[in-house]
Amino acid sequence: MQSLSRPLIRASASTPLLLRSLTTTPSTMSAGDTGAPKARGFLAEKDQFQRREAAQEAMYIRQQEMEKIERLRRKMKESQKHMDELDKHLEEYAKSQGGEQN
Repeated sequence: MQSLSRPLIRASASTPLLLRSLTTTPSTMSAGDTGAPKARGFLAEKDQFQRREAAQEAMYIRQQEMEKIERLRRKMKESQKHMDELDKHLEEYAKSQGGEQN
């Protein structure tokens, strides 16, 4: 195995630089890249557009959650009001049956 690999290595090392084929890779963009220079440090994976988009999505989700919470609060207030009315009816019923002496 070594005997087969050595001539290849020698051939590639002995060929002049002008005869060697150039093997450069062109810069390619991945899905979602916008061509902005790469950031360094904290958000190195995302460019400005991706950060803005993520912030808008987070704000939209937060707004949806706040609306859900507000609907739940309204529903709780309605339920509490209904429970108070039922308590009032029970007290009136108990008084009419003679269960309490006032």
